[in-house]
Amino acid sequence: MTLAKEHCEACRADAPKVDDAQINSLMEQIPGWAVLDRDGIKQLEKSFHFSNFRQALNFANHVGELAEEVQHHPAILLEWGKVTVTWWSHKIRGLHRNDFILAAKTSELETTDSPDTV
Repeated sequence: MTLAKEHCEACRADAPKVDDAQINSLMEQIPGWAVLDRDGIKQLEKSFHFSNFRQALNFANHVGELAEEVQHHPAILLEWGKVTVTWWSHKIRGLHRNDFILAAKTSELETTDSPDTV
């Protein structure tokens, strides 16, 4: 089963973070995403490029709807022609499998919204 077809599970404060071996394996399923370390917190991030602000806004709204469906919310930076999405699990201060699932689902939205990829 691909990540984008998986369902998120409720994340508790004591939920295990994915380890480095799991991260390496899961990253193969979400091309274009990067693991960043911000103040000791690992996060997944990718920028999506569009022809104009309206397309970028539409995509950001779709990511927001996805986040609301699962009650797991990313950082979304909306700019002219660009949306940067950052997923991580606040409760565990790092990455959970849910973040990879949602990164994969976000990438699927990219093809739905037909951005101009760079």
